[in-house]
Amino acid sequence: MEFSILVDSFYKMELTRKRLELTQFLVELFEQTPHETISKIVYLIQGKLRPDFEGVELGVAEKLAIRSISKSAGIPIKRIEDEYVKGGDLGHVASIILEEKTQTTFLVEDITVERVYETLFKIARLRGSHSQDMKMKYISSLLNDATPLEASYILKILLGTLRLGIAENTVIDALAIAFSGNKDNRKILQYAYNVSSDLGKVAETVATNGIEGVKKFEMTLFNPIRPMLADRIKSEREAIEKMGNQFAAEYKLDGERVQLHIKGERVVLFSRSLENISIYYPDIIEKIPKVIQADNIILEAEIVAINENTGEFLPFQELMHRRRKYKIEKAVTQYPITVNFFDILYCNGKSCLELNYKDRREKLEKNVKEDDFIKYIPMTVVKNENEIEDFMENSINAGSEGLMLKMLDKPYQAGSRGSHWLKLKREYQNELGDSLDLVVIGGFFGKGRRTGSYGTLLLATYDEDEDIFTSICKVGTGFSDEDLDQLYQILNPKVTIKKNPRINSEMEADVWFEPELVIEVVASEITLSPIHKAAMDKIRKNTGLALRFPKFTGKIRFEKVAEDASTNKEIITLYKGQKKVAHDKNLM
Repeated sequence: MEFSILVDSFYKMELTRKRLELTQFLVELFEQTPHETISKIVYLIQGKLRPDFEGVELGVAEKLAIRSISKSAGIPIKRIEDEYVKGGDLGHVASIILEEKTQTTFLVEDITVERVYETLFKIARLRGSHSQDMKMKYISSLLNDATPLEASYILKILLGTLRLGIAENTVIDALAIAFSGNKDNRKILQYAYNVSSDLGKVAETVATNGIEGVKKFEMTLFNPIRPMLADRIKSEREAIEKMGNQFAAEYKLDGERVQLHIKGERVVLFSRSLENISIYYPDIIEKIPKVIQADNIILEAEIVAINENTGEFLPFQELMHRRRKYKIEKAVTQYPITVNFFDILYCNGKSCLELNYKDRREKLEKNVKEDDFIKYIPMTVVKNENEIEDFMENSINAGSEGLMLKMLDKPYQAGSRGSHWLKLKREYQNELGDSLDLVVIGGFFGKGRRTGSYGTLLLATYDEDEDIFTSICKVGTGFSDEDLDQLYQILNPKVTIKKNPRINSEMEADVWFEPELVIEVVASEITLSPIHKAAMDKIRKNTGLALRFPKFTGKIRFEKVAEDASTNKEIITLYKGQKKVAHDKNLM
């Protein structure tokens, strides 16, 4: 397939923010794509080469890209650097410089999607002392044969700066339309994606075998399943109203949620965001096979740092000391953990997703033996508010955050958030009703002691219906100097010249970021706002919702992807809940 077809689609996508137009461009592209190439197209659209859990990264720095452009165009590096400083987009700089280049030879080899993809894959796999030279050679070989526009997008993919504003939901919609003619079939594709976390594989299946082929899609060991998520509530009474008179209550531990895939002695750990994090937990890799009573199994657990002397749970931030590339053995000794299991998703070659919670819990306890290192998350069945309160008190006293409440008769809904699982924390019982996980979308330069960092951040909620991020507040309080330094280091590589098309904000920031980082915030209340876009028009016409007196809690939610952030639906529920509390107080 000619790479120019993909490039033309990229170009059209960058010119619009409208999801319907983006979907249509994708449909047209998929209809032109050979079935054997469509997985590559889907990965490239997402700015990657393989699904996230495989950890394939290009690892190309700007300096190497500049050297490659210089070699291909025969232009001094200084000239390229000057143009880059002025324009800020290295892909665009490459297209301008290559446009000026005098063509003294004919193109030796056509640029195809397959060639670009395979070359990028070779670059990603290069390691060792001479790898940088080989990477430059591969990049230059593509640029030599590419048109200026093709070169621009090759560089954007290499540097991770492809800004199409397309998320997974849009790709799934387009695949459903292109290969079945019916957008309603997206649910079938969505399920396949939820149990595989591999959108390229789903695309290849539907392109080759149609919707009927996707219906036969099965989960595979060592391919992570997208986790089920919980709605939030703020009182025991609300739990009874939503879940009935009998349901399970589990301790809500302040740790790292992990999915464990186990077959014999092989153990692979995936984080909530589906990153392979096995390297950080060699103690789990060593000990877990000894307690498993099944040939193969997929389990969910919460890894929690503990006080080795008392057995008390420690805060999540203590666990983050494990996230280091070097001296892992020392970290294992310094920061002991327990692994606390709460669900089973697969056992002896069969999915457990359709089993109800009660049966899954029984199956979990049958196939995993407890010891000092391996535990089950404490659970009980509750029937009234008093029992919830008592179990909540036990949870808090043990060092947990609160409770997870789960319906006994419901299946596991991979990749979805719903009322079958609810979370209740002690701090949910304030007037706002919750701490919120918000996406950092913009920054404002600091002044005074904050000079040289971002003094204030612009934050957003996730709009599930539109698949966009909507501004809800600016936050400038709660940050220590160390927090500001850390956030600057994390956010600086995510700076973009233009606002990402998936960001909806009337407020203009000094700089925009890719919507990737999630932080935790508390606030005094949620108010109506004519400026912020969260839940726009949902409460009042031409009005959104905003946080009053927001404050950073100190928690950076590394384990969450942007789409796991607090949603507009949750914000609306919290807003209505606080209004009901105010109304009830007025009646007293």
